[in-house]
Amino acid sequence: MNIGVVGVTGLVGQMFLKVMEEKSIKADNFRFFASKKSAGKKIKFQNKEYVVEELTEESFDGLDYALFSAGGDVSRKYSPIAVAKGCTVIDNSSAFRRQKDIPLVVPEVNGEETKGYKGIVANPNCSTIQCMLPLKHLRDKYGIKRVVYSSYQAVSGSGNKGVKDMERGIEGGKNEFYCKNIAYNCLPLIGNIKDNGYTDEEMKMIDETRKILSLPELKVTATCVRVPVWNGHGVSVNVELEKDFDLKELKEYLKDKEGIEIEDDIPTPIDVTGQDKVQVGRIRRDESLDNGINFWVVADNIRKGAASNAVQILELMLEERK
Repeated sequence: MNIGVVGVTGLVGQMFLKVMEEKSIKADNFRFFASKKSAGKKIKFQNKEYVVEELTEESFDGLDYALFSAGGDVSRKYSPIAVAKGCTVIDNSSAFRRQKDIPLVVPEVNGEETKGYKGIVANPNCSTIQCMLPLKHLRDKYGIKRVVYSSYQAVSGSGNKGVKDMERGIEGGKNEFYCKNIAYNCLPLIGNIKDNGYTDEEMKMIDETRKILSLPELKVTATCVRVPVWNGHGVSVNVELEKDFDLKELKEYLKDKEGIEIEDDIPTPIDVTGQDKVQVGRIRRDESLDNGINFWVVADNIRKGAASNAVQILELMLEERK
């Protein structure tokens, strides 16, 4: 059994390796791919040195699984080639998330969709993933009528270019990547603005929430903001439930759920950096409407919001393969 990683030199690609090492993912052979510019670099993984290969159409010969995090264009070009050669792709880009025939998976929420599946599996947007864990359980017990997101997303969500742009701004330089200086600032614009006035990122959260929760008619709206934080996304979530609830009972109900940590203190991005925790806090009744609740959720966007979720999907498929 052979596993490949595409985009291994990027932020998420490097986190793939870290998480796979921690989880002791085993394979007969690992292969690591990147652009021509990065080919030839040496990386260490599981106490062994590997040489990064240039990604080509022949890269997937003999591969059983491939983790992709090299951007949508690369995924759109190479994922079908990989699948045609018998390789199952777990893709971290937005290229396939909205396609009806492609599973969009958060293992703790809808991991059963990977059973018996071969082809492309889409990894959801980072800000969506962390919200799915509490929302799944609220859906199961109380039902959900409407969701309002306000996200506060770290620069690492833009990859190395976003990180470097904030570094430049802190040093007094001009922005080169973001539309305005991100240092000491907030930008209510993540992605391009669509015809309906929403950005790509906002529409991802809306569409992905409906798909993952299997609620195609769910009312969802979002405002996504880039903030001057290195790592870790925070999302304010307002939910209108179908049933009334006792607040204390609701908190107790969420406490024992997989992947969620209910935090009575104030959860912040720093608290979850480098971890797979999804911390939920500031849980309170929305007194402006019937059956309304507010909460705040934080997670490491590079780790839990991307790499760990993808590796968890891989683990599910490897376990079934056994």
